[in-house]
Amino acid sequence: MSTAGRMAIGDAMDRLVRGGLPVRFTAYDGSSAGPPDAEIGIHLRTERGLSYLMTAPGDLGLARAYVSGDLDLVGVHPGDPYPLMSLLKDHTNFRVPAPAEALRLARGLGLSHLRPPAPPPQEHLPRWRRAVEGLRHSMTRDAEAIHHHYDVSNRFYELVLGPSMAYTCALYETPEATLEEAQFAKFDLVARKLGLRPGQKLLDVGCGWGTMVRHAAREYGVKALGVTLSLEQAQWAKEAIDREGLGDLAEVRHLDYRDVVETDFDAVSSIGLTEHIGVRNYPSYFSHLRDRLKPGGRLLNHCITRPHNRRTETGAFIDRYVFPDGELIGSGTIITAAQDAGLEVQHNENIRLHYASTLRDWNRNLLASWDECVAEVGEGTARVWGLYIAGSRIGFERDEIELHHVLATRNHEDGRSEFPMRPDW
Repeated sequence: MSTAGRMAIGDAMDRLVRGGLPVRFTAYDGSSAGPPDAEIGIHLRTERGLSYLMTAPGDLGLARAYVSGDLDLVGVHPGDPYPLMSLLKDHTNFRVPAPAEALRLARGLGLSHLRPPAPPPQEHLPRWRRAVEGLRHSMTRDAEAIHHHYDVSNRFYELVLGPSMAYTCALYETPEATLEEAQFAKFDLVARKLGLRPGQKLLDVGCGWGTMVRHAAREYGVKALGVTLSLEQAQWAKEAIDREGLGDLAEVRHLDYRDVVETDFDAVSSIGLTEHIGVRNYPSYFSHLRDRLKPGGRLLNHCITRPHNRRTETGAFIDRYVFPDGELIGSGTIITAAQDAGLEVQHNENIRLHYASTLRDWNRNLLASWDECVAEVGEGTARVWGLYIAGSRIGFERDEIELHHVLATRNHEDGRSEFPMRPDW
């Protein structure tokens, strides 16, 4: 206890970590924990930060304190918590105290800190509040979730994603490849897997800023239609199409994929949409995309997956700050849903390590443009992105999450798929 009868925050931290912290922890009350000579550390600046940690133990409380500026990193850039998070993940073993001990700790730190402060403005509503306002994965609620994450600032995304404006996993054909080279390679691989040829029709659902649509039109002479729920993405994509003189081949609409009525597409690409639609909607999703294809047409589904097929929610930080209502599942569930919708799955590929490299390069862009990013969206949102990129990178490196390409065909009634005997890309 301190002289005022309160427990030192550093002492409480020591009690909650088996084996001690691998980093230096300091707090506004002058207390500390962890090795004094550690190069990386955490500083708790305010009582509000302590309240965040006490009222939302785990990643949500830490995120709230960090995003609000009540928790600072020491020895690392505020936009790059990757080194700190890696150390904590490898060498920290937090324990859950028994109820009686938890009460003693709370009293020692001050019961007033059990009153939750208002969350940072970057935080989305909790799942139960969203449920009150609309059915999960209804068109209205999906549109709001997409707006929360994607309609932040096109300029911010230009700074972080780079000229490709591709917010999906790239493909690094060599370790030395740049982010732009890797994004081009990814879209070209999708095009080759789909067997695109001049004069064909492509539908790209969840098209983002229209990069796949423009790639297909520019590189393959394909008439491409993209749809996105983000108005800012659609507007940016239309301007890019006009700049590149692709208006006769490429089109992007501000539209839910479920509202696409055209059919007879030679190919459908879905690059980073499945994470947003909800696992229970997979049957209707794949059926809808199958019905958009002509017989012999191909579907390429590119999405983040889990290394298992158990239904699990995303963590509180990801759900509240990054992808509200996002759901991930294993590639086996995706393949099953595609098959049950009448598609023949021809190929499945996991490129998870490429996503770790992609996130590394997005973080380099974020750091290189940190001051401009902060000026554009505020330091809180920039910190959200640093946390999100670092945590996701660790997840892909350690096979906690994966990235799968599932390629399927809509066959003719007699079973012909028009797919080659062996992959030709």
